[in-house]
Amino acid sequence: MEDEKRISLRLPTELHARLAEKARTDRRSLNSEIVHLLEAALGPVGGDGQSP
Repeated sequence: MEDEKRISLRLPTELHARLAEKARTDRRSLNSEIVHLLEAALGPVGGDGQSP
């Protein structure tokens, strides 16, 4: 099992609603959607560390 870190996160109500709707549309949990979007924004793990 992968190591995971649990965090508490405060989101503006409108952003939460947008994320929840996107997660529902993509058939993911809210947590999985946030992880997916962060991974897409940051690139693959172990990248070269340079900004695009």
